[in-house]
Amino acid sequence: MRQRMLAAAVLVCAGALTLAACGDDGDTAGAGASPTANDFGCLNAAQTAKSVTFKDAGGNEVAGYETGTGKTGVVLSHQSNNNVCSWIAGADELAKSGYRVLAVDSNGSEVPEIQGAAERLRKEGVQKVLLMGASKGGTASLAAAAKVKPPVAAVVSLSGPGSYNGMDATGAIAGLTMPVLLVAAQDDGQFAADAHELDKLARKSKDEKLVIVSGSAHGNDILQQQPAVWNQVKAFLARYR
Repeated sequence: MRQRMLAAAVLVCAGALTLAACGDDGDTAGAGASPTANDFGCLNAAQTAKSVTFKDAGGNEVAGYETGTGKTGVVLSHQSNNNVCSWIAGADELAKSGYRVLAVDSNGSEVPEIQGAAERLRKEGVQKVLLMGASKGGTASLAAAAKVKPPVAAVVSLSGPGSYNGMDATGAIAGLTMPVLLVAAQDDGQFAADAHELDKLARKSKDEKLVIVSGSAHGNDILQQQPAVWNQVKAFLARYR
């Protein structure tokens, strides 16, 4: 069932989640951290212990931040003007909700990185995998969803363009059958237009949603500036965990 939802801008400052901030959820998912821990320029000591390295689908080494436990995993992919730090607070919050989260620090091979991250989580006991990405990370998440085997349970794209650096979300989304959530700001130019186009193409998805919010925020900034949208995203993930 395809739904369209229009979310009004909700600028809630008190207690709002700032996804670029760094907190610590106190779990031990980083016990298998890389021997050379990486703070990515934003992690505290406890979080640095959760930095990891893994292999992408092509066998290349990728860095990331892994936290949480549980049987449902979430792979987070960042936008081009950020690194893994943009997802740390979000990863920690999801970990507190019972997810095992791997936020990827992209080295430019986004789709193989997501494939490798999903494989790592499954080897660690995860039974369901959810993908979420911002901007180019959203494009990569949609493109990777067509390749990850077994199929992922759901995908979230925040301001993901239809194509980016050889990644083709428009081609991939037409064949996706799992639930898909597309989020974009109405004044975000081509990114908003691409969200509408991706929405039209997602005809096979059993539960596809398009959420257009007010303003011009992009990617992670939507979640920072509009906490109500972050709550919608978390509710979507929870339905398919």
